[in-house]
Amino acid sequence: MEFVLPAELEAHEPPEARGLSRDGVRLLVGTGSSVDHRRFADLPSALRAGDLLVVNTSATIPAAVKVPDSDLSVHFSTELRDGSWLVELRRARGKTTERHRGGVAGRRYPLPSGASVTLTRPYSQDRLWEAEVDQGPFGSVIGYLRAVGSPIRYGYVPRDWPIAYYQTVFGTDPGSAEMPSASRPFTDRMVTTLVTRGIRIAPLLLHTGVASQEAHERPYPERFRVPATTASLINHTRATGGRVIAVGTTAVRAMESAAAPDGTVHAAEGWTDLIITPERGVTVTDGLITGFHEPRASHLDMLEAIAGRPLLHDCYQEAIAAGYLWHEFGDLNLLIP
Repeated sequence: MEFVLPAELEAHEPPEARGLSRDGVRLLVGTGSSVDHRRFADLPSALRAGDLLVVNTSATIPAAVKVPDSDLSVHFSTELRDGSWLVELRRARGKTTERHRGGVAGRRYPLPSGASVTLTRPYSQDRLWEAEVDQGPFGSVIGYLRAVGSPIRYGYVPRDWPIAYYQTVFGTDPGSAEMPSASRPFTDRMVTTLVTRGIRIAPLLLHTGVASQEAHERPYPERFRVPATTASLINHTRATGGRVIAVGTTAVRAMESAAAPDGTVHAAEGWTDLIITPERGVTVTDGLITGFHEPRASHLDMLEAIAGRPLLHDCYQEAIAAGYLWHEFGDLNLLIP
């Protein structure tokens, strides 16, 4: 989907810094042929008893590490099956970073506290590398990052924010390089309200890597887990006429990776590189809560697969006209075709 994102619609700071509560951000509700403007705190009234919200319990890790005596930094993306990692090299540009295109296979980059990263082979042109990581005296790469790293941020966020601003109420299992941001506006109070209204919540896990794949970029595998209890809740909801609503594109990928062609979801875990397009469609996802995505982002294909092009187009046109904010600290979109 093609559109122009005005620079003033980029969220430069968390809503708390703008005088809002987490659930005080705006919520654009697209259902059928209607588009309504609400606050995220109104989400329970936009759903109905018997609906199931599927949430990602991955917690955000501080995945950016500076290379000493250099203007480079390493963004840790995803741990692969063999224990190596996908990483992205970034070069300082003012108060933020830009992609560094000078990586060379075999080059070793020393990191603070005795750690290092050695590039082994390119994974995607000019962006991601497979790399061997020596975490030094730390017991794991995740432990190292939690001790040394900083949250990943991009040019539209001009200053650092503590890692707590990148966590969600559902995050219990550290591993995402970037926040599963659709869950950010949820609060303990809202979860209680949802449950008391008969709206159920089911957990799954997908550790998301660095910024969403660009158009036509090779997908990378991400670790996921769908527990048996969650699979059972999804199947029960669909069998009894409820709606299965994913909270975030990560939840969609994990859930659809565990779905059989007949629409039955089974417990599953491992790595998935599933890319959802309108041609592929979705099997079990009836709706989606998500942020607003950049022009030509691959996530827009997933949104179109769930919502259909007309509703998605109407939502984005309305969001731009009404000044909704983009990115991880921005506003949200509920899509239920």
